[in-house]
Amino acid sequence: MPEDYTVREGDCIASLAYGRGLLWQKVWNHPSNADLKSQRKDPNILFPGDHVFLPDKEPKTLDRPTEQRHKFVKKGTPAKLRLRILEDQLPEVPPHDNPTEAPPRHFTGEDPDTSSITENQQPRANAPYTLVIDGKTTTGETDSEGRIEVSIPPNANTGRLTLEPGTLRETIMNLNLGYLDPAGTNAGIKTRLAHFGFDCGDRTNDVTPAFQDAVRSYQESRGLNATGEMDDATRDRLTREHGS
Repeated sequence: MPEDYTVREGDCIASLAYGRGLLWQKVWNHPSNADLKSQRKDPNILFPGDHVFLPDKEPKTLDRPTEQRHKFVKKGTPAKLRLRILEDQLPEVPPHDNPTEAPPRHFTGEDPDTSSITENQQPRANAPYTLVIDGKTTTGETDSEGRIEVSIPPNANTGRLTLEPGTLRETIMNLNLGYLDPAGTNAGIKTRLAHFGFDCGDRTNDVTPAFQDAVRSYQESRGLNATGEMDDATRDRLTREHGS
């Protein structure tokens, strides 16, 4: 039966459609979901409490001769997971007359100037990785731009990415798939800022001093008007850089 479904944390159009044997396009483009589509823009990013209309499956009848073998291709699966891994490029150490007194390469202190670090990010290119999604393991290397693209089940929930496993540069990242809130919410903005190294202290929708400081630092690092307020120019820049 058709259902007016209330979105929960971790849901997206692809996972909801997959669980009911539907193509995600059929759900996303349904007239009953026009308002949701206009508001959220991206079928992969919903907000808990959103309402999605889930239509019935429509059976398809095909005429085929008997006593023969036929091949059918299921459409709509799998989904794609796309990641880009960036890392901070340490600044060059300036020449110094006395090498023993040269400034350190690493930032120290309780409040380092992180804006200069994020402005000099570089892709973590050609790095071997192991990716485990819902128990299935995939191995490979990032490309020259630090990107990873793999096929995953549309209803996948969790993942674990290990970069350069078994080396001194080993880095482990836990992935919560489908948990990115829309960019129109403060919670979604906080998560995106954190991905660029600007931690807001929490992931709520509350406007806190830490959130305003993170927004201001991001604005300064991008040459924007550093007000600490999430204006349209800042939101558009952050969303474009984040890719969603």
